[in-house]
Amino acid sequence: MRESGLHLAFFIGAAVLFGAGVFVVSGIDYGTQFLAGWLTEYSLSIDNLFVFLIIMTKLGVPRALQQSALLIGIVLALVLRGAFIALGAAAINAFSWVFYLFGAFLVYTAVKLAKENGSDDEQDYEDGRAIRWLRRRVPSTDDYVGSQLTVKRGGRRLMTPMAIVIVALGTTDLLFALDSVPAIYGLTNEPYLVLTANLFALMGLRQLYFLIGNLLTKLVYLGLGLSVLLAFIGVKLILHALHENTLPFVNGGKSVHWAPDIPIWLSLVVIVGVLVVTTVASLLKSSGSPAPTTNSAATGR
Repeated sequence: MRESGLHLAFFIGAAVLFGAGVFVVSGIDYGTQFLAGWLTEYSLSIDNLFVFLIIMTKLGVPRALQQSALLIGIVLALVLRGAFIALGAAAINAFSWVFYLFGAFLVYTAVKLAKENGSDDEQDYEDGRAIRWLRRRVPSTDDYVGSQLTVKRGGRRLMTPMAIVIVALGTTDLLFALDSVPAIYGLTNEPYLVLTANLFALMGLRQLYFLIGNLLTKLVYLGLGLSVLLAFIGVKLILHALHENTLPFVNGGKSVHWAPDIPIWLSLVVIVGVLVVTTVASLLKSSGSPAPTTNSAATGR
């Protein structure tokens, strides 16, 4: 616990120090953009941990192997987000109207997340198509063989459950990358800040997983808070797209002057406010509820 706490403090301190450096070198605007982006990405990454926790429990990953699985999952998340950041930057440079798509997608995701937060459906993890296909087509063992993905037995190469875990984590990372990259592009258009905010958001997640494993389940309103944030950023993107409009069928291809650009300082205030209210409300709600068992803690959000 002490080691995890020290590592987590170091990573958070490094992000804050980097943000301070951006403030000093590039000015208040860019510094605020990084801070807002980092907080948003960190919040989405914590939500990612919920799903990791469910996957680990449902697939019966031994405690000793969870650290290796988490490390691979975080590396996959970094690779996928890096690819989406590059694609997003290219799309924005080529087509300014892509902000309409980003904004609409975030609003849709926010509505969907809010609906899921009000039900217990997300508690039941089900194998995705990729995993079901693997189970049907690839021979596998029933037992874990360390962190090995395959093992040779009886002259046959068999897949281990760890390979299933990696595929599950990878597909989860893909879905979260689809949400996180448009969200941060709603706060900054600088690819360097987008990349560094994601880097710092993913640092320390492994330590956070083991440090506050059961505490994660107490953040019962995190999904609702994230839905509010995504909806806010989605609306911000749509307003920005209207302000910079070039589509000929929208206002004749001219800027929509009544559509204001939400300043980054206001975005930061909203982000911090939503996260504080969400955390406090979640802890107050959880303090009045019975402590979850190990099983329910791993399958509840």
